[in-house]
Amino acid sequence: MPLIPMYQCLKEAEKGGYGVGAFNVNNMEQIQGIMKAARELESPVILQASRGALKYTDLTYLKYLVQAAVEANPEIPVVLHLDHGDSLETVKTAIRLGFTSVMIDASHHDFETNVRISREVVEYAHEFGVSVEAELGTLGGIEEDVAGTVQLTDPDQAEEFVARVGCDSLAVAIGTSHGAYKFKGEPKLALDLVQEISRRVQIPLVLHGASSVPKELVDAVNAYGGSIEQSSGVPVESIKEAIRYGVRKINVDTDIRLAMTGAVRKTLFEAPEKFDPRDYLGPAREAVYRLVAQRMKDFGSAGHARDYTPITLEDMKAHYKRA
Repeated sequence: MPLIPMYQCLKEAEKGGYGVGAFNVNNMEQIQGIMKAARELESPVILQASRGALKYTDLTYLKYLVQAAVEANPEIPVVLHLDHGDSLETVKTAIRLGFTSVMIDASHHDFETNVRISREVVEYAHEFGVSVEAELGTLGGIEEDVAGTVQLTDPDQAEEFVARVGCDSLAVAIGTSHGAYKFKGEPKLALDLVQEISRRVQIPLVLHGASSVPKELVDAVNAYGGSIEQSSGVPVESIKEAIRYGVRKINVDTDIRLAMTGAVRKTLFEAPEKFDPRDYLGPAREAVYRLVAQRMKDFGSAGHARDYTPITLEDMKAHYKRA
């Protein structure tokens, strides 16, 4: 199965009432671990790369790693998505590399500027059949080169924004946060906003900063020399409720980093004589697999890969011209 558009992936998720995990990738082991989980659980999957990932992999390497994942797993619907694109130029680079979906994050600008920039990206990307995610509202926390203070998404603005921009999905701010340190107290999400915004905009919603930061992952890092403060992530039950209300794409990055780091630290602590990267990257890859498999079960996407009759970017070009 070739890479599919995000539009199809999230429409299928809407029909099935489930969410699809969007897992950030930077290297081969992450991609292999994620795809092993998708294959075993017969789940659609979104592989996403940030601007930092594109820089780290020197652009072309990531393209062919994903191509290998698709060729090795022809039965799995895979979306390749640009996470937190900051400009039209970044979007153009991603489309040139074969991404089937892009995000334009102009949420740190004022409303009118966000509309203008996002609309410009939609007009460009749709010419290539590429789906577009935009964002309204801002998340707190820090992750790679994404930082900000919290500004929850306003339903009135969301309705106007989607009508004027024409994006395919909308990332909303409901109290989640980037990075490992999300909540110092009791985790609390504005789930009523999800329900109201979903009713108004009638397109799939996206939850950023949705790592759960499980205590066992933090403990595994700290047990072998790490120094990560205890913090609470987004409870899985809250994510499941958000899915019931209209969230269809759930971003997971921090949890994967924690899982890999814990596995690497454990291996080198227990066997300090090891120096072959395969000895510690192999366990890291397996840790990614275990984490992602659990999230696919949590989000409800497991077992849905066979629902797909893939459509192409050419099909999407025709769709956007008719719209």
